[in-house]
Amino acid sequence: MKKIAFMTLGCKVNQADTASMQELFRQAGYTVCDFTEEADVYVVNTCVVTNTGQQKSRQMIRRAIRKENDALIVVTGCYPQTAAEEVKAIDGVDLIIGTQDRAKIVMLVEAALAKKRNQIDDEVRPWEQSVQFEEMSGGNEADKTRAYLKIQEGCNQYCSYCIIPYARGPIRSRSLQSIREEVQRLTEAGYKEIVLIGIHLGCYGKEMKDGTTLYDAVQAALSVPALQRLRLGSLESVEVEERLLDLMETDKRLCPHLHLPLQSGCDNVLTDMHRPYDTKKFKALLDQIRKRVPGIAVTTDVIVGFPGETEADFDVTCNFVKQCGFAKMHIFPYSKRKGTPAAARQDQIPENVKKRRAEKLAELDREMQQAYFSQNVGTNHAVLVEQPVITDKNATGFVEGLTESYIRVELPGRVEICGKVVNIKITEALIDKCKGIIL
Repeated sequence: MKKIAFMTLGCKVNQADTASMQELFRQAGYTVCDFTEEADVYVVNTCVVTNTGQQKSRQMIRRAIRKENDALIVVTGCYPQTAAEEVKAIDGVDLIIGTQDRAKIVMLVEAALAKKRNQIDDEVRPWEQSVQFEEMSGGNEADKTRAYLKIQEGCNQYCSYCIIPYARGPIRSRSLQSIREEVQRLTEAGYKEIVLIGIHLGCYGKEMKDGTTLYDAVQAALSVPALQRLRLGSLESVEVEERLLDLMETDKRLCPHLHLPLQSGCDNVLTDMHRPYDTKKFKALLDQIRKRVPGIAVTTDVIVGFPGETEADFDVTCNFVKQCGFAKMHIFPYSKRKGTPAAARQDQIPENVKKRRAEKLAELDREMQQAYFSQNVGTNHAVLVEQPVITDKNATGFVEGLTESYIRVELPGRVEICGKVVNIKITEALIDKCKGIIL
């Protein structure tokens, strides 16, 4: 029985892709082991969304190559899709696969293992508009509490800073029947929560041209009676349908949590970024969402130091995010991506300025998160218990998990309740999570 090890860099979609590939290898008789162990095949699923992601991808590729055994080194994902020649120049790589043909990865690996490795097998293909969604299984054997189910791929937005449309290709969607079948399979396997994810999730169904939208995908998932909890991945504010908010009100299994990337709170910068909204529209949508679903958690992404962003622009962003009162912000210093319009601009921001702005925004994030936690003290929630709280390798007698509104809560409890949904009351707001008691 051959052993295969995976290293995954980057986003939740990448993690879902890895989980799908691991399942294909299990079905083919392979043992999936840790990346630190000796294996016959090492697969590095790469990321290029930031310079840091690409640098880490190269480091992981070289770490696999340095192992003393004569293992097959496979590089897949966004890095080979966008820079195949660069990846092929890394001495020791045996097979490269882009962001297509992952459903065929077992066959491609077996073919590479069967022949002499005197040259790299290049299976990266350019994108075609007619490409179809690869309907691979979801779920992760290592974590039976929450499954990430990819229902959408590709992006046609072409934000001026983003390499992802070039890496992931045109938009395409999983069929509604496949969504129902996968949700059924995952719930039968014991998963309590399913997260619907995609590269541009709000574009689900758009290419079908028959009126199908994300609402229909959510309904397909909720049509499975055994499903306990459904959460949505990141989507644009302009793509939040009123019908989705209706579902949040009427079906409590759909979690009251939306991740709406803002990217900048300054209209000048948003225009330069080629984002599909301005701050007035974003705030109006946010107010509408909160009016319809009181207590909803809204989290976001913000980029600091975009080319041409002045101190005045950054101050405008700080003031705007305060008005929005996000439950959590993910802050990214702008990363120059070769091949994007923003990378060619001459008004790049110095790294020390980006760092300072990121630190200032992080302070605001801590304040807003603390305020959101404090608002929830005394309220009741359902928590999906994930794991015991462990300090210095010793169990503390506490467990932790996420509420439906994405608050991390620490509870007194035994390891036996991990993987279960329990009703709790939040009793205290800590720095990065809350404390609670089981009702």
